[in-house]
Amino acid sequence: MRVVAGTARGKKLSAVPGDSTRPILDRVKTALFDILRPHIQGMRILDVFAGSGGVGIEALSQGAAHCTFIDLNNNAFKTIKQNLEATKLAAQAAVYNTDAFSFLRRTTETFDLVYIAPPQYEGLWIEALRTLAERPELVSPQGMIVVQIDPKEYEPVALAAFSEERQKKYGNTLLVFYRR
Repeated sequence: MRVVAGTARGKKLSAVPGDSTRPILDRVKTALFDILRPHIQGMRILDVFAGSGGVGIEALSQGAAHCTFIDLNNNAFKTIKQNLEATKLAAQAAVYNTDAFSFLRRTTETFDLVYIAPPQYEGLWIEALRTLAERPELVSPQGMIVVQIDPKEYEPVALAAFSEERQKKYGNTLLVFYRR
């Protein structure tokens, strides 16, 4: 894993030890940021189930103003902090070793992009979307939510505050985009 563009381009990122996370492949990350690049400058991002922090760190490297990283896994928490130090992006970040759902229920921050990449086949992505739908003020009016799942996990989700805008499939990774 590496940072593909921006101020930290080429920096290697450490992976979380063990198999509790699923890092985004560089080719998927490149495709995702080709979509996000026109909007990324100055964004405030929430990286939920952040793993090694690769998506949020990429966003910071490409011009996002701030990223909040959430992961309950202690090894992931430590890895994110190491990767932020290695890329010299720690000053633009907040890292929380906490449950994603309790964070979403209590935060008062507003984000321009919420990236959700939970452990596979546990339905956590749907629970995260529904939690955000209960608190739509967490996503700015022009903001978006991007979910990273295995295509086999996908099912339509009816949300009052958000609607599915598009999907992009890259092998066994599906990115689903939602807007207010």
